[in-house]
Amino acid sequence: MLFLYNLVIYIAGFFLKIIALFSPKITLFVEGRKNVFNILQEKIKPEDKTIWFHSASLGEYEQGLPVIEKIKEKYPSHKIVVTFFSPSGYEVRKNNTVADVTVYLPLDTKSNAKKFIKLVHPEKAFFIKYEFWLNYLKELENHTTPTYLISGIFRDSQMFFKWYGGFYRKALNAFTYFFVQNESSKQKIEAIGFKNVIVSGDTRFDRVNAILERDNKLDFIANFKNNQTTIVIGSSWPKDEGLIAEYINQAPDHVKFIIAPHNIKPDQIAELKSQITKSVVLFSEKENKDLASYQVFIIDTIGLLTKIYSYGTIAYVGGGFGNPGIHNILEPATFGIPIVIGPNYSNFAEAVSLTALGGCIPISNAEELKEILDRLLNDKSFLKEKREICSLFIQNHKGATNTIMEIVS
Repeated sequence: MLFLYNLVIYIAGFFLKIIALFSPKITLFVEGRKNVFNILQEKIKPEDKTIWFHSASLGEYEQGLPVIEKIKEKYPSHKIVVTFFSPSGYEVRKNNTVADVTVYLPLDTKSNAKKFIKLVHPEKAFFIKYEFWLNYLKELENHTTPTYLISGIFRDSQMFFKWYGGFYRKALNAFTYFFVQNESSKQKIEAIGFKNVIVSGDTRFDRVNAILERDNKLDFIANFKNNQTTIVIGSSWPKDEGLIAEYINQAPDHVKFIIAPHNIKPDQIAELKSQITKSVVLFSEKENKDLASYQVFIIDTIGLLTKIYSYGTIAYVGGGFGNPGIHNILEPATFGIPIVIGPNYSNFAEAVSLTALGGCIPISNAEELKEILDRLLNDKSFLKEKREICSLFIQNHKGATNTIMEIVS
């Protein structure tokens, strides 16, 4: 089976080069990996001490960031190496300041794994949430490198728990500790023979809680809001936007809307704008505009959504009408904002938990969206109750980073 795994990796690498001719995202994926070893050779010397963190994409990086920051504080003389699998993570955070070296992770071939581990020679290695690359794990095990999974989550659908997944289960021997999000994950991994498992919780709660201590001020958003009730729509997809536009067009004039779409391509922004009959201003066109006079603000740029949530009265978090599902609900929750989502959220433990508590409210159609938004806007006690649920949810779940640091440091 391991032979087949390696064969699939090689075949995938071949076809990705062909697909890259037609896909800008895959082009980034392929081209971004070409100089990884040269970068590592240039920036990491044999005598350097290093600690390696790997994340699949942006969400996992943000999830692991509290631990990365604590490790950097604990080991100031070590170089922090951060790798990404996906362009959507690397391209956004390639210039982060917490890591000394940030690169794509080369494809998981035996030769790449050997070369990577030799150049980086990590003193410790961390994998965030998931992504179990078998050749890298084997190489870490061969070097007896302490290796940790942080904020891990395990489900029955994963290959570890299938009758044919023995070679995947064997790869888990590389881990010194599994820090998992919940008791269910602990039980699943223990059932296949691993006892080095600790329920630490989800480090994302520490990440979002720290946001409250930062400066979240955005003058242009304050000018637009103009002290009025504001609904923030974050990480929206076309299906979300169709429902939201319908609601905006019939909403009271005193309610303002900020939309930060997941995709900010000009044609999709134009399509979104065309659906809205009220006055709309784009972030890219905001200069010399009287922002307070507009009712809808479309943010056609990236990196501002977290701060924008701090100005919201209510949040709608997109993605819940697609696969794999909703985007980050913890950022609005940390500001005590009730959250409306689409129906596809069952794979996100935090959304399931917050929905059960009542702070997160799923909808399936335009009628349900109108009903819940109207109630949140018109029933102050109902709004207050939801706000308190969201704030307490974050406060009651923080602390995973300290649990992890007590063990790994």
